[in-house]
Amino acid sequence: MKRGNVWLAAAGLIIDKEGRWLVVKKKYGGLKGMWSLPAGFVDEGETLEQAAQREVKEETGLDTNVEGVIGIRSGVIKDKISDNMVLFLLNQEDFAQEPVPCEDEISEVRWMTKEQLLRCKETSIMIHEMIKYDFNLLKSGLDPIDPGEQFGYTSYKLFF
Repeated sequence: MKRGNVWLAAAGLIIDKEGRWLVVKKKYGGLKGMWSLPAGFVDEGETLEQAAQREVKEETGLDTNVEGVIGIRSGVIKDKISDNMVLFLLNQEDFAQEPVPCEDEISEVRWMTKEQLLRCKETSIMIHEMIKYDFNLLKSGLDPIDPGEQFGYTSYKLFF
């Protein structure tokens, strides 16, 4: 898919009952060989939270529910490409299910403590920074919202 110069991605953070974070090592790109969150580009016809859930499922095999938004990463690559990512906190649907890496994209998937991630030289900068701060959860409203007919939305959510 042609992305143009404005990129939009979504990532999912899953924290287990012991407080460990689910992280993956990608086989390609700028984060090749680094521990990072399952993430990827938003596809046509899907919302940000659907993209986060899809990427987690594709990269780890886990089914998830959206808890809320925990952050936004925004940057510009080489003064040309607007690179944006929305980070979601997700809950694992079935705690008995073990994560399995997608062989095409992911070399490893693992539950790691914050301390393990901070000590590891192969942990992405974004995860290092996320661990330093307590994030406040921006929850999505449970009630459907009708934004009106003027734009023709087929899906519409607000996170506060």
